Amino acid sequence: MSTDKKNASSESEPERTPQEQTIRRPVQIAGVTIQPRDASEDAALPPAVAATAPVPVEGQHCGLVAIVGKPNVGKSTLLNALVGQKISITSRKAQTTRHRITGIRTQGAAQYVFVDTPGFQTIHGTALNKSLNKTVVGVVSDVDLVLFVVEAGSFTTADAKVLALLKPGIPVLLVANKLDNVHRRGDIAPWLQSMQERHAFTEFVPMSAKQPKDIVRLLDICEKYLPEQPWWHAEDELTDRSEKFLASEMVREKLFRLTGDELPYTSTVVIDKFEEEAGRTSKRMLRIAATIVVEREGHKAMVIGDKGEKLKRIGTETRVELEKLLDAKVFIELWVKVRSGWADDEARVRSFGYE
Repeated sequence: MSTDKKNASSESEPERTPQEQTIRRPVQIAGVTIQPRDASEDAALPPAVAATAPVPVEGQHCGLVAIVGKPNVGKSTLLNALVGQKISITSRKAQTTRHRITGIRTQGAAQYVFVDTPGFQTIHGTALNKSLNKTVVGVVSDVDLVLFVVEAGSFTTADAKVLALLKPGIPVLLVANKLDNVHRRGDIAPWLQSMQERHAFTEFVPMSAKQPKDIVRLLDICEKYLPEQPWWHAEDELTDRSEKFLASEMVREKLFRLTGDELPYTSTVVIDKFEEEAGRTSKRMLRIAATIVVEREGHKAMVIGDKGEKLKRIGTETRVELEKLLDAKVFIELWVKVRSGWADDEARVRSFGYE
């Protein structure tokens, strides 16, 4: 069913300077809003600040930083905050992240390549969860630094199973996230001491991913572990994932947020069409068709909602966010199909894009 019917297009524009090509829109993360400078503010800055010289290749640092932890400890929120832009979906529902999501942050001489992994699965043994766990194990084996994310003051059996995956010889930072939820800060010191006995962590970083000052501090700490080598990506890149992939993830985020805990996490999204064309009133326009895959007819009715209102809302919220993220006008159509038992079928799991 169609969720939006606004067509838009754009006329050719003069070629923009590198400074003008920089995306200048507010960065909005749950609990964080960062307003970028506009052109007039740039003009008011001293020349040394408004137009910095490129970093010589011989002075560049770049490294791979894995973000690991059990489901629902805030890894995706942390990745978005570290990158400064939403590229990984977030939800209160556990097991939201299912893919290896790469986020890139370049500042000064340092380029951080962050990898957000799925939460390591310890309960369900489906083909889907085996695929997710394989992704986690593959990431932690070849990185320069690991951010082991736990909830501050807590350590569970699920945390322990993730910790056991970490390879010796790779520095590991203990990121004690959601510090703002700890009411008695005096309890943190003995808890950190107990954590040091569990693993030889390189450093402890108690923090909240929603606090900008904590993100700045974590970036400064991570920079020390980046090898001196040329950057792997262009300075303005935010992720190595395609726009098509980001579209599917955005639909899935809205699906989970608007259906709550009633819809099983095994529901997924497949992009059937992703086409770009010139627009009359904007630089570009995207036409997207996506299928939401569920396991039962009852789930399908839940997603569609009364008179299609739930599906329409999923599409509308997806469109609004994609237009901000991709700087384009978006036309999106959503469909719902039942595929019973797909999460237990290895071939179908692979066909839906899981590694």
